[in-house]
This record gives sequence, C-alpha cells and structure tokens, in this order.
Amino acid sequence: MSETLSALGGIGLFLLGMKIMTEALREAAGANLRRLLARFTTTPLKGVASGLVTTAVIQSSSATTVMTVGFVGAGLLSFTQALGVIYGANIGTTVTGWIVSLVGFKLKLGAVAMGLLFFASLTLFLSHGRAARIGRVLAGFCLLFIGLDMMQQGMSGAADWITVERIPGTGVGGLLAMAALGLAVTVVMQSSSAAIAVVLVLVSNGALPLIQAAAAVIGMNLGTTFTALIAAFGGSRAMQQTAIANLLFNCGTMVIAFPLLQLIAGPLEALAARTGVDTALVLFHTGFNLLGTLVFLPVTRQFATLVAKLRPDLGGRAPPELDRHLLSDEGAAMQSAHAMVIWAAREVFAAYSLAIGPARDLRRMSALGPRVGIALDELKDYMAQISVPRDKPTEAAAFAALMHQADHLMRLVEQAEHRGYIAILLRGKITPRPAQWFAACLSPERPLDLPQIGARMALMAAPVAHRFARHRRGLLLGEHVGLYTMQETFQATDAMRWFTRIMHNVQRVGEYEREVQSNLGHEAVSAPEAAPPPAAELA
Repeated sequence: MSETLSALGGIGLFLLGMKIMTEALREAAGANLRRLLARFTTTPLKGVASGLVTTAVIQSSSATTVMTVGFVGAGLLSFTQALGVIYGANIGTTVTGWIVSLVGFKLKLGAVAMGLLFFASLTLFLSHGRAARIGRVLAGFCLLFIGLDMMQQGMSGAADWITVERIPGTGVGGLLAMAALGLAVTVVMQSSSAAIAVVLVLVSNGALPLIQAAAAVIGMNLGTTFTALIAAFGGSRAMQQTAIANLLFNCGTMVIAFPLLQLIAGPLEALAARTGVDTALVLFHTGFNLLGTLVFLPVTRQFATLVAKLRPDLGGRAPPELDRHLLSDEGAAMQSAHAMVIWAAREVFAAYSLAIGPARDLRRMSALGPRVGIALDELKDYMAQISVPRDKPTEAAAFAALMHQADHLMRLVEQAEHRGYIAILLRGKITPRPAQWFAACLSPERPLDLPQIGARMALMAAPVAHRFARHRRGLLLGEHVGLYTMQETFQATDAMRWFTRIMHNVQRVGEYEREVQSNLGHEAVSAPEAAPPPAAELA
C-alpha cells in the first residue's frame, strides 16, 4: 500500500512540477518566444525549427499551440506556416523524456533536489519579478525530480505484479492494445510528459518490456491531442483547425510508427542493451516524430487545404473570432484582440473613404454601428478579461495601446452617425480638397498601413487646421455682410469641427498601432515614408 501511495504521490509531484516550471518558463520567455514564432516561421520548415525550440524551452506543446493559434487569428501566420510549428512542437515535447532519461535516471538528482527546493522556495517567497520567476522554474525542476525519485521507489516492485501473462504480447493485436492503454493513461493524466515518465520508470525497473513500452508511447503521442480537441470545442476556427491538424498529424505518425516498430524491434533491443532501455525508448519516441515530420513537410500545403475543407471559413466578411481559450496566455489573447482592431480599422476607414470620396456611397458608413460597434463592444469585454502581470511593462504598453485604439475606433463609429456633415464639406469652396485627400488616404484599394496613415494625418493636422481657421474667419465675415446666413455659417463650422475630430481619431489609431507592433513581438515597423509637403497634398 505504501509503495502505491508513493508512486501516486510521485506522479502528482511530477505533474505539479511540470505545471509550475512550464508556467514560469512561459512567463519568462513568452515575449521573446512570440517574436521567434512571428519572425522565423515564414516557411513550414522554419516553423518546425521554431516550434521545436519554443516547446523545448517552455516544456509545453500546448502553450506553443496557443501562441500559434493567436498568430493565425491575428493574421501574422498563415495556417500553412502554423502547421510547421505543430510538427516542431510534437518533436519538442519529446525533450522531457530526454531530461528524465539523461538527468533524472543517470544523475539521480532526487536527493539534491530536496535541498535545492528549500532555496527555490525562499527565492520565490522573498523576491519579485525576474528573481521570483527563476525561483518558480527551479522549484518546478526540483518537484519534477523529487516526483521522479518517488515514482521509482514506489514502482520498484512493479515487476512482481506486471508479469508476462498480464501484459499483451508483441503481435499486432498486443501492440495495439498497449497503444490504446497508453492513449487512455494520457487522456486521464492530461499530460503526455508525465505518462511517458511513468513508462520510463516501469521500463527502467524491468517491469515493462521495451517493445510493449514503445507501443504505449505511440498511443501516448496520440493521446496528447485530446486535450486540444476538448479545448477546441466552442473555440475559434483557428483553434479548431489547429486541433484537427494536430490529431491528423499524430494519427499519420502513429500509422508510420507501428510498422517501424515491428521492423526495428531487434535493432532497438540491441541498442537498449548498449545504452539502456530508457535511452532507447526516448530515441524511438523522438525518431518516429521526426520521421512523421519528414513525411508531412513536403505535402504541408495539401494538408492545410484538407484541414480547411474539414473546418471551412463560413464567415465571409465577419469579424475575427475572439477566442476565450487564448486568455490563459496574455500575449496570444492580445494578438487575438489586435486582429479585431485591424479588422475594425479596415471596416471603419473603408466606410469613411467610400462616403467622402468620389463614390459618395454612405451604405457602409450607415452599417458601422450595428456591424463594427457591436464587435468593438465585444472586444472591450474580451480585453477586460486579459490579465497582464505587473512585471511585464512591454505587454502592459501593448495592452494600453490596444485599449486606446479600440476607444478611438468606437469614437469614429459614433461620429459616423453625423454623416450629414459630409455633404456640407463637399459643397464648400475650401473644405472639399482636405476631404478628398482624407478619403484617398483611407481608400480600401490601398494596403492598410496604420502607422503610415497615422503619420500622414499628423503631418497634415496643422495645415488643415490653418486652412479651416482662415475659412471660419471668412465665413463669419461673410455672415456679417450678408453673404451667408447664420444657419449656413454654423453648419459649415460644425462640419469642419467634425472633420477635425475624425482626422484626430484616425491619427491616434495609426500612432498607437506603432506601439502595439513594437511591443507585441511583431516585426519592427519601418519608418513612415516621407509625406509630400502640405501644399502639394492640398493643391
């Protein structure tokens, strides 16, 4: 009984250590890893490398997947590029097995970890910020190795009750049964790393033969996809496509791994005799994931098309989905919010351009309230649930900039209700040219470059204000001598005031975009191109 409790306690400590360590590593390296994924995932092959490195660093393929889903939803990665990250994450998750095998078993760090846990706890409770995160990482590592040591002690007598008669054989049926068992254990434990650690303990104690253990690991590799599948229900299209792709990739890898295991059973056991069964098992785990990646990489584009057909986009011009599953990672959640901001800016700017420009089309402007206004209200509710740690000034700056953008876009939606001013602006003598210039800057036919638009609005703010001030004085003098009625004068001055406000809000949306891009792990934004002199703009 005591051995069973020790084994269960060891598994619990291992799971707790993995959770603490993963969360601390993700917080410590989150922004840098998001930059890595955003900048070095331009091809599926680079995506494999990025996904492998990211997962190896934060020890969680789920966290890597969450970040990737955020980038797909924000439009920073295509789904084809994201598939490479999924492949790499499956390879990267095997690193935990190597840590257990090479460090946990070979170095026997359980006793040392007990002492280190004391210092890690002191660091965690007596410090803040980076030092506290280091303490959490160290505490997670210590709990992981203490749990592993307890598992080994608790399962030391497992060979007495796991006999040859009680486990499936090495035939096809037996191996499939072991794979099903491995899948079930992973689904119950919700951690393939902990499940593989249990198998490594059993195989190193001689309780479980190598070939049956390898079959169980194949099943565990598939079992880890069920967490993402469950999370994808009710999630965004990007989340659902990612979960489907991960399931299909691991099913394909499983189909490859079973024949491979039967072909190399003899050489694998010979390798185990030289290097140890745990090392041979981890090598097999990494090997069939690598092989699966090599098979899927050349057909990534076709694979992406297949997944897109299984979960198509039925939204048309619908706003991007704010995936609440991403709220566990503040960076990924802000990427999702940023995608909504970009969509809203494109809709609002296009509506103003079409209404003020040569088309004189007010239809999209009339629909801004029920269409974009509701989406922006949902965005504000979503952002209220994003929690940014106090010791992350970069993320906090990006969050504040996103809030400002949402606020200025909402003001533009509200100001669209006063679209009657457009006709007044366009029939005047002085105001049509600034209005036409403004419409051209926001034209939906031009690429949406928010920082560039903001820079142009800032450059033109003073010339437009000077032009309007002169026109206002002329109107007042004209009203005084009877050239204009008082109603015409007030309508014209109100229209110019309205135009100045929408210019300011557009300018601020663009300026805050530069802050978002520089703080959210995007590619560095380029300096705005030199705008023409104000006289040339309004000539």
